[in-house]
Amino acid sequence: MPVTCDFCGTTRDGDEPPITWTSAVERGRQRLFCDRCSREHLRSMEAKLDSEWW
Repeated sequence: MPVTCDFCGTTRDGDEPPITWTSAVERGRQRLFCDRCSREHLRSMEAKLDSEWW
């Protein structure tokens, strides 16, 4: 089953996300973000804003 970026929908094969992806817990749910989305929204992530604010 592929892993999917919860922001842009990019997918990668395998059970585990690549090491370059980030994860966050928003409202009790784990979310995964690809390396491109992670770089683009790094400041928002550090400010702990939910992805709906990006």
